[in-house]
Amino acid sequence: MNNTQYLSDDTILLRIPEPYDLDIIYQWENDTTLWNVGCATAPFSRKLIEEYIAEYNPDIYSAKQLRLMIVRKNDNAPIGAIDLYDFDPHNRRAAAGIIIDSRFRHQGYGLRALNLLADYCHSMLGMHQLHAIIPVTNESSIKLFQKAGFKICGRYRSWLRRGASYEDAFSLQKLFN
Repeated sequence: MNNTQYLSDDTILLRIPEPYDLDIIYQWENDTTLWNVGCATAPFSRKLIEEYIAEYNPDIYSAKQLRLMIVRKNDNAPIGAIDLYDFDPHNRRAAAGIIIDSRFRHQGYGLRALNLLADYCHSMLGMHQLHAIIPVTNESSIKLFQKAGFKICGRYRSWLRRGASYEDAFSLQKLFN
């Protein structure tokens, strides 16, 4: 990758959410089948998402988070979103999360997006590491993050509530230095 070109390769680009992304973000945020891999517990209204986009602050240093849309270059289709959250500028780390629309999974877009994000975090932001917490049963996400250079570094017991029971989660890290 050319070190002067961030957040883009020959197939995808990562960009901030735009007003025309409202419908797809609304769909993803309200897909209850995805709630068990994140922390969502209630649906989002169109108005809330519209306000989020309108007031979006892409400055990770003040917002402590960054959401980027994953867009396919050949047709400008939004195919997913990738997030940095829990940004810690002192320790130069952040958590990473990703969603790929079900129509575009297993086509290599997630790996491309994670690699672009990692390169941006390391080369542009000077970060030391990224980390993720993934349910042990989410094998496809674990494999994706491992392909992107993340290593399992721990296991949280009974970490995620699933109705009346709890599920373990893996902690994964990608160190840059």
